[in-house]
This record gives sequence, structure tokens and C-alpha cells, in this order.
Amino acid sequence: MIYPKWIVDEVRLNKAGLRNPAAAGTAAELSARALHTVCDEARCPNKGKCFSEGEATFLILGDICTRRCGFCAVKKDKPLPPDAGEPRRAAELCRQWKLKYVVFTSPTRDDLPDGGAAHFAETNRLIKELSPGIKTEPLIPDLQGDIKALGTILASNPDVLGHNIEMAAGLYSRARAGADYGRSLSVLSNSKKLRPDILTKSGIMLGLGETPEEIERTMGDLVEHHCDLLTLGQYLAPSKSHRPVEKYYTQEEFAAWGEKARAAGFKAVLSGPLVRSSYRAGSLYGEAKNGKH
Repeated sequence: MIYPKWIVDEVRLNKAGLRNPAAAGTAAELSARALHTVCDEARCPNKGKCFSEGEATFLILGDICTRRCGFCAVKKDKPLPPDAGEPRRAAELCRQWKLKYVVFTSPTRDDLPDGGAAHFAETNRLIKELSPGIKTEPLIPDLQGDIKALGTILASNPDVLGHNIEMAAGLYSRARAGADYGRSLSVLSNSKKLRPDILTKSGIMLGLGETPEEIERTMGDLVEHHCDLLTLGQYLAPSKSHRPVEKYYTQEEFAAWGEKARAAGFKAVLSGPLVRSSYRAGSLYGEAKNGKH
């Protein structure tokens, strides 16, 4: 498949951004605190831009996932035990960078009894303690549907609870081994039941072979399960060994799907080829809180 011009242009821009001294400084500060980022591990196309602006999405609980999704670049192997010092190091870097809004996520940790919930909660608590007024958005795995574990994270008072549905239900068996579409929807609905005051957020990748009807159905399912915020972005295969891209959507198509998502009932939507879960997360939160569409 021939890459669209926007992908080629973005790769060039990303490489240019990584040559920026500020980006090198961001990478050095992360390395000094032994912190992983989803920017690196998931090969995010926005890494150059974010690093050059002193931003990153932390990847806590290590850089090894216990599942083997066909679209994801995060390493698959036996993970190490959680690093007890990691939450404080992440919180200290948030304070050093004077962040107003932070997204942090993790690999799926099915090896842990609580799926890593206590570690998420401690990270969120310390970030808020060291940076009063900061807004936090933990982007969590499905915790195998454990409501108690979900409650542990919500009790640390995040401003947004994120969990990505990722794709249409019909693609799960082929591209999302170990995950369950209904279970992911229940994470969002259970979050609202436990803490109706906390916004919920999810994301869909386009380009894996979904039909327009499946996109609409997925958005409808998310709204029905009380999801407030939505991101829509283009799937980009991390390597030739990952699931191939079935379709590259145009900017115009993403704009149209963004309008359909707003009409479906989401409080705020970001839709574009390079939109990712943490992309402009603070702006999306502000849009939802201000009631602007």
C-alpha cells in the first residue's frame, strides 16, 4: 500500500522535532528518572512534537504487556514486578515540568491481582499532591472487569477516567486477543456508576477493516455506556509484523466522523489522522467542562 502524503510529511516533521534540543532534554529527564512513555513504546507519530514541547504520556507499570494485540508495538513478555518508586518519580517530573494536565497509562498487567490498580491510584495521588491544581487522566486497561480494582483508581480522584474500546466489536477476535468488547464497555459504565462526577473517555482506531456501520455502532455503544469524551485516529501499523492498515482515511472523512460523534451525544470529540488518546487531552477536557462543541 502506498503511504498517503500526510504520513510521509508527518514522519519528516517528527524526525525534525526529535532533533530539537528541547526534545533531547525531555528524553534525558525521562531517562534520568527511569520513566517509560507510551510515546516511545507505542511508536507514537506525535512524539517529536510532544517531546519538543516538554510533554509526554507516562507508561507506568513497566514496558511489557501480558496480552498480544496484533496492532500494538508494546513488548510482549513476562513483566517485572511493579517499581514502588515509580509513582513518586512520575509525580516529581510532573512538578518539574509544571504540567497543568497529564495522561498516564500502562501495559495490561493480567499477572497482578488488581491489574495494577493500586499503582495507578498511588501515581494519581502523588501527582495531585506534588502539583496542586493539576488535572489527571489515567488511561487504564480493562482490569479483567474487576469493579473493586476500578473503584481503587477512582478513589484517588482523577479528573478523567480513560479506557479505549480501540475498535469495532467484530475485529476483536482477530486483532485484540485477550480483550472483550463488552467488558471494555462495562469499565466505562461502571466508572459512571461509582463516580458520576468523573468524566469518562475512550478512543477508536480507524483503518483496521471496520465498516461505516460498525463505526456508528461502536460510537453508539460508547454513548449508551456513558462515555463522555471520544478520540478518533488513524491506525498506523508499527511494523510489517503487525496487522496491516486496511484503509487510510482522509482529513475530510475524519472531520465527518467527528461531526457524527458529536451528534451521537459525546460531550467533546477529537477526530483526525494523528489523534491519539492523549493528544490535546487538556483541551478536550476543557471543552467538555465548558459545554462547548
